[in-house]
Amino acid sequence: MLAKRIIPCLDVKDGRVVKGINFVELRDAGDPVEQAKVYDHAGADELVFLDITATHEARETVIEMAKAVAEQVFIPFTVGGGIRTVDDMRDILRSGADKISINSAAVRTPELISAGAEAFGSQAIVVAIDARRVSEQLTVNSEQSDQTSQFTTHNSQFTIPKWEVYVSGGRTPTGLDAVEWAQEAERRGAGEILLTSMDGDGTQEGYDLALTKAIAEAVNIPVIASGGAGTLAHFAQALTEGGADAALAASLFHYKQMTIEEVKDYLAEQDIPVRR
Repeated sequence: MLAKRIIPCLDVKDGRVVKGINFVELRDAGDPVEQAKVYDHAGADELVFLDITATHEARETVIEMAKAVAEQVFIPFTVGGGIRTVDDMRDILRSGADKISINSAAVRTPELISAGAEAFGSQAIVVAIDARRVSEQLTVNSEQSDQTSQFTTHNSQFTIPKWEVYVSGGRTPTGLDAVEWAQEAERRGAGEILLTSMDGDGTQEGYDLALTKAIAEAVNIPVIASGGAGTLAHFAQALTEGGADAALAASLFHYKQMTIEEVKDYLAEQDIPVRR
């Protein structure tokens, strides 16, 4: 088994790291460059920066922030938010980022995934998926015989877990099925899926294991689980039961409720390979 990665995520708004619950109620969590330096020294495997209002407010991604981070950290990092064209991707990668993350633009123009993969390689293209549970009720008819040999039809209801893709920072539903969209993203050349459970985001009640597993089993590229980390066990569950290749967290690390070292020590104790 390949080593699993632990990835702090820094949501950036107006040049500051913020964190909320279910994509709202944002609180300031510090300077992104200073946070990046701390995580680099703390043993993070990678970093993800998401300019969470760039798409919604039609602003350019914070190139200068990416340049400053590249000068001071020595681990791979991904930048997303407001990336709409191949030229946008090129600007981010030239600023020092190792990967770019696309979400809203990928949904609206799926060809952008293919164009980015062709220009920079699949390893540089991360498709971020923000998914919310929209379970579907199925009614199944079945016939059963009674003692008089007459057949009676009974209806049985089953709940089928499904998840809908949202864009624009979780503001806009798309009608897309998250599993099907992940498969299309892979077909178009994405090298990785950054999967966020909107239901779990910021709650610290655990990753959505059913969602993570459904996506991980549907694609052959790495899946980063995001949304809901609250305990050491949650990380282990995402990387084993959920089938994720990496686990991402924000609140836990930003507010020093848990350290990356503690997470990796725990995972190692559970015989889950991690990078040390």
